[in-house]
Amino acid sequence: MALFILIPGRTSRQGCGINEGKFNETYQQETHLLQVAPRDMEKLGLAAGDTVRLTSDFGQVEVPVTPAKRDELPEGLLFIAYGDVSSRLMGGDTHGSGMPTSKGLDVELEIV
Repeated sequence: MALFILIPGRTSRQGCGINEGKFNETYQQETHLLQVAPRDMEKLGLAAGDTVRLTSDFGQVEVPVTPAKRDELPEGLLFIAYGDVSSRLMGGDTHGSGMPTSKGLDVELEIV
């Protein structure tokens, strides 16, 4: 098990996919894939397509991994596009903003 910081966000591919619909392949693929820094993948012995379990204080998900583009994601950070998977790891408190805290989520990563 390893500790990481998860940074959910939007991607251009996700934006294109939403035009097709949230239940179509492009959107679903983009929001159900965890990007991991190549060096972290190497340290953990992960290969593209391997499944990991992420656990936060608010929930747990299993998701396949892919290496982030070189120098795009620093070691110790994980990225996933906003969607059903990322939402299951966030708390419900919006602090009056209407959006739950979604950046810098502490997560445990376990290889499944």
